[in-house]
Amino acid sequence: MKYYEWKIPYSRTATPEALLGAGFSPLLAALLAARGISDPHSAGRFMAGYQSEEDAAVELDGVREAVCRIRTAMEKGEKTAVFGDYDVDGITAACLLVDYLRSEGLNCEIYIPDRLEEGYGLNTAALDYLHSLGVTLIITVDCGITAVEEAKYARGLGLGLIITDHHETRAELPVADAIVNPKRPDCGYPHKTLAGVGVAFKLVCALEGEFRSDEMFRLYGDLVAVGTIADVMPLRGENRELIRRGLRVLNSTTRLGFLQLIKEVCSERSKINTATVGFVLAPRLNAAGRMSKPELSVELLLTDDVDEAERLTAELNQLNTERRRLEMKIFEEATAMLPEDGPDGPILLAQRGWYQGVTGIVAAKMVERYLLPAIIISIDDEGVGRGSCRSIGAFRIYDALQSCEELLSNYGGHEMAAGVTIAEENIDELRLRITQYYRSDISSFPGPGLKLDFEVEKPELLTVQNVEALARLEPFGNDNPPPCLCITGAKVTSAQSIGAGQHTRLRIEKSGKNLDCIFFSMPSEKMGVSEGMLVDVAFEPQINEFRGRISVQLHLFDIRENRG
Repeated sequence: MKYYEWKIPYSRTATPEALLGAGFSPLLAALLAARGISDPHSAGRFMAGYQSEEDAAVELDGVREAVCRIRTAMEKGEKTAVFGDYDVDGITAACLLVDYLRSEGLNCEIYIPDRLEEGYGLNTAALDYLHSLGVTLIITVDCGITAVEEAKYARGLGLGLIITDHHETRAELPVADAIVNPKRPDCGYPHKTLAGVGVAFKLVCALEGEFRSDEMFRLYGDLVAVGTIADVMPLRGENRELIRRGLRVLNSTTRLGFLQLIKEVCSERSKINTATVGFVLAPRLNAAGRMSKPELSVELLLTDDVDEAERLTAELNQLNTERRRLEMKIFEEATAMLPEDGPDGPILLAQRGWYQGVTGIVAAKMVERYLLPAIIISIDDEGVGRGSCRSIGAFRIYDALQSCEELLSNYGGHEMAAGVTIAEENIDELRLRITQYYRSDISSFPGPGLKLDFEVEKPELLTVQNVEALARLEPFGNDNPPPCLCITGAKVTSAQSIGAGQHTRLRIEKSGKNLDCIFFSMPSEKMGVSEGMLVDVAFEPQINEFRGRISVQLHLFDIRENRG
């Protein structure tokens, strides 16, 4: 058993008659009802990514000022720079805005800081460099909202500054010509969880005019979808619509960079979904920034040369291979630093020599394995630690950092992911304070829990047709997770290790229905089950295609002995 408890908030055999009457399959209807959607109108709006006309008409605060300043730059022929971030959200946002501004005739540079040499966000050396090129206006994407001192420095150089961002704000906002961020305290925009690329897209739509937004989506929807998925934004409200429409654009994209990347790493061109983006495309684009070569991803997304697209894709694949090697090395070293019986609270590990570019991935893997918040810090030769933080649903890592900000040189991010800079001598105190905050914040949370949608009491519902119908709920992601169901009291009829012993394939039987299961990253000897045992399984039902045969397969999240 991997999770401390299974939380089953909804368990009944009957499904909402209104949804069944509207043509929804029994399994889909039950899942919609479990998630609070029980009438056909609400279900249709949710699956269509509905956005009301009232919401669509509301502008982000600061957009009008930004549009005015950019149009002035266009009229005067000012040299402009778009300053992004080295992750996929920042790169897609920067490419989107640069491509649009250049298409409008603006002389526009693109600047992505080096992760290791410069770190995240605006810095004075970069401002000096851009100023030396004759730049008079800088537009940030996916960064800048906490750059109070850097904004003052830019103003001292005579640089205009527009900040577009989506990260959490602090008490003092930078002084700029315009600030566009849905998380500004005074911003009335209803959708607060846009990604950086989503904010950049909103700015482009405002520059183009409301009647051209569909055309802008045709041009840039692929970038919007990839950046939003990669940054793990909640897939509710407007984000759901942006990704749903953006994936359609991506599946028919003419952008050479995406076409070449998809050709190289995707086996089925017509089936690009959130999982494809999150686990196949985004890691390769991200590898460039992690390995201090963000320009490769930028060039790939902006190129109109086939040969260059092929060359850049090959380089990204090589970088991704090296990134995975470093990631595994650090993950193994970090795991060895933990107690033999595993951690009992937040994980905070620091080491000199760890490659900073992959600490975020290592932290995410720690969260996945131990179901606890994790902070992985790389310490440089000057005793400065730079780390990445990842969390679990019950714990807001940004708030935890904010509670001990006097220990930190810098920090920023979201509720679930953040970055931190800290002096080496403060790391032990940070570990203590984060642990104290965690235990007080979730004192009623005895261990990691698995939230299930409902129990499948009739296994005969798990037909190919019913499981295929669940795809109507896509895109899946943060705040709209894949279905998590359970079956109780099933008999294990077979269990065998596969994948060099790293995974397990099982077959279970209940009420005369046999079901194939697969449990990834779980060796059979660690499951604690054997043939003939009665078990409960928590799973996502999926369609498996093998040698022309289509069947239902249960992708297990957890398994436990039946509790009767």
